[in-house]
Amino acid sequence: MHGKLLPLAGLYLVQGLPYGLQSGLLPVLLRAGGLSLTRVGLAKVLYTPWLLKLAWAPLVDAQGSVRAWLTRSTAGLGLVCGLLAGLPPPGAGQAGLPAAVAGLLLLLNLGAAVQDVALDALAVQLLEPAELGPGNTVQVVAYKLGAALAGGALLALQPTLSWPQLFLLLAATYWLAAALAWAAPALRRLPQPAPSKQRPHTAHLLRDVLAVPGTLWTAGFVLTYKLGEQGASSLFPLLLLDHGVSAPELGLWNGVGAVVCSIAGSSLGGTLLAKHWELLPLLRSVLRLRFGGLACQTALVFHLDALGASMGPGTILRGSALLSLCLQHFLGGLVTTVTFTGMMRCSQLAPRALQATHYSLLATLELLGKLLLGALAGGLADGLGPHPCFFLLLILSALPVLYLGLAPSTFL
Repeated sequence: MHGKLLPLAGLYLVQGLPYGLQSGLLPVLLRAGGLSLTRVGLAKVLYTPWLLKLAWAPLVDAQGSVRAWLTRSTAGLGLVCGLLAGLPPPGAGQAGLPAAVAGLLLLLNLGAAVQDVALDALAVQLLEPAELGPGNTVQVVAYKLGAALAGGALLALQPTLSWPQLFLLLAATYWLAAALAWAAPALRRLPQPAPSKQRPHTAHLLRDVLAVPGTLWTAGFVLTYKLGEQGASSLFPLLLLDHGVSAPELGLWNGVGAVVCSIAGSSLGGTLLAKHWELLPLLRSVLRLRFGGLACQTALVFHLDALGASMGPGTILRGSALLSLCLQHFLGGLVTTVTFTGMMRCSQLAPRALQATHYSLLATLELLGKLLLGALAGGLADGLGPHPCFFLLLILSALPVLYLGLAPSTFL
């Protein structure tokens, strides 16, 4: 199994680089180059290819092997980074992002989205059912480490690395990963796909994907399982900031602390699954623990506004609030790993010619579910007030527990 997990770890770590690059590193570089906050925010339009993964997932299924797609897309990312290294960085006084830089960043997102489809499909094909728990732990942990490296470590090195050096370093990393994808013995042993005579009609393709046992239930679950947690994790740090917790302290606990706790939770999830815990009972237990953690966090929100409540340094309330942040990220990482294992288990029931499309559908819905309430949480808090909003989030976090009662046997 280690022969499979080690190359997957390296490839998922590289897969996390674009997210960290564009969520943590590039905004700072663009702002330092003189772009306005509005222009920096508009750069998020370059994420569009990620929302269109289902458009080319059928191509990954129908044309060639997933290993070939993975190798080419990863090498292509290296080429794009090499081209970016040859361009001048955004400079002061520019009205917006230079067209050449914007175009290459769009290509970077396109290549990263194709790589994401191919790597997930490869993991679905490569891992045996008993290996899904450790495999998804590697997926979640390595991806988060890659995002942290690109968004944090490279940002820390930014004063000593020029724009060309930064992107040449990324290009070299991608080319090494492409070589790993092509040469790793475990990946070379994947069976070659049967040649596809014709590309299926879109309507027929969707019908075939939805006909895979357990797909409709799994799609509903991944769309909703993060609703309460995602809204709370977006709002609670902002409420602590409003009540006197300093930005540096909050950054430490909700940044470094959150990543460490999330990775610890993901690792525990993989360990429990590897010890032959049944997926559904484990998921039910973890969701109940998450509900309890969010109930405590909701009680803290009510107590923050109580008469005489103090969030001063060293107070029990301050320590409890910061501890609840870490607890929610720990449980969130645990829930994510177990859920991703269920997604892969469901996708393994699909014919090999549909697996990339099937998993991409589930992953896209999972992302949409997280973005939905994360984007709406602020408006709910402004419209309803923090107390009713957190009570609503608590109710939403209970719904996935009830939804598990409808789970088909394919999710067990």
